[in-house]
Amino acid sequence: MEKRNISFSPPDISELEISEVTEALRSGWITTGPRTKLLERRLAAFIETGRTDIDCEIKENIAKYSHRVVCLESATSAEELNFRILGVGPGDEVIVPAYTYTASASAAIHCGAKVVFVDTVKPDGANDTHAPEMNYQKLAEAINERTKAIVAVDIGGVVCDYDKVFEAVQSRKACFVPMEDHSDGLRDINSRIQSEIGRAAIVADSAHSLGAWRNVGGRRLNCGQIADFTSYSFHAVKNFTTAEGGASTWLPLSKVTNDEIYKYYQLLSLHGQNKDAMEKTTLGAWEYDIIGSWYKCNMTDITASIGLGQLERYLDMLKRRSEIVEKYDKICDELGLKHLMHHTRDMQSSNHLYLVRVPGITSKQRTRIIEKMAEEGIVCNVHYKPLPMMTAYKNMGWDIRDFPNAYGYFENLISLPLHTRLSEEDVAYISDILKKIILREYCDRTWK
Repeated sequence: MEKRNISFSPPDISELEISEVTEALRSGWITTGPRTKLLERRLAAFIETGRTDIDCEIKENIAKYSHRVVCLESATSAEELNFRILGVGPGDEVIVPAYTYTASASAAIHCGAKVVFVDTVKPDGANDTHAPEMNYQKLAEAINERTKAIVAVDIGGVVCDYDKVFEAVQSRKACFVPMEDHSDGLRDINSRIQSEIGRAAIVADSAHSLGAWRNVGGRRLNCGQIADFTSYSFHAVKNFTTAEGGASTWLPLSKVTNDEIYKYYQLLSLHGQNKDAMEKTTLGAWEYDIIGSWYKCNMTDITASIGLGQLERYLDMLKRRSEIVEKYDKICDELGLKHLMHHTRDMQSSNHLYLVRVPGITSKQRTRIIEKMAEEGIVCNVHYKPLPMMTAYKNMGWDIRDFPNAYGYFENLISLPLHTRLSEEDVAYISDILKKIILREYCDRTWK
């Protein structure tokens, strides 16, 4: 076979995205403005319907889909603002899977909360999807009167088992103590939201899973329709990208309006300023106030323009990812390798990552496989190194020895390239090289 050079996860940018960005640059409006607001509405429509062709510039749909999604400069900002809207702060605890990327935990730490890690259900992951989901019994045991939120993580685009998450949280509902502080506007929103939810909030880290769905409570629900609050990532390596960026959405409440919630996302993301740039351009409307000494994490119209182009193509991109996953599944099953199950009767993934696990090997042997793949021009990765292994979290007192299942899942895992710039020939080459290396290096469950 002729050697190929295959990147792990390059962005898929077409002339459509380039044209959208060019229009934004020519418009004279490049910070948060009309394109960001349009992307928010179009994402809200997509999350609700799974469709990308809804006209969100007509009056009825402007009203219907406004203030249901907020676009920000990263998923980490989105998750942190989710916590701040919920009122998570010092003295509170947030439960996070030990097996995830740091943003799932660091956003809570930024708010002053204590992170409590929960181990993976078992070294092989969940029975149905093989994803490194939390041990839900241990999740329930970790919930106490200080617990304000549980972070549910959809790794690789595989939507976790929210029925079990809700069951665990509901089982500990009696110990929930809602915030009662109405001393200013934000604390009032915090207290009203906590009181209405009436239990620890479920906050989805859906950085990988825009466009995925799962049956929850007997209903098919799109990612963004399940958890109390949901964050997405639009980083350059994600299925849907704005170069850097992210978004938050939330389930409607009866005692707090979407407009109220959206207003505080805007305040929190723009220095606490009560008028954004568009409002300040209205004749005579220069004056503004600073409501709180908050943050700067708004999305710009330039990055939103990339997203508008991406959304036009997104369903086709998801379909292509699914086709690649089907081919990888075939070769991995042939070789006896374990892998994520992206499609089950009750769940359809966004096919963001392809995680392969080689039974019985060590971390050192896993690195050898990755190096051999690289020698053949194929860049692989590992998703993820469990957080208790990281220096920052070890310094907080966490020890990976307390999370044996998370370590067991990580130890023999390899992430194969999975993106929409892969050709049929690329996929065949990756499959052939993987097969050659596994058969050469790994035989009869023992290493030579």
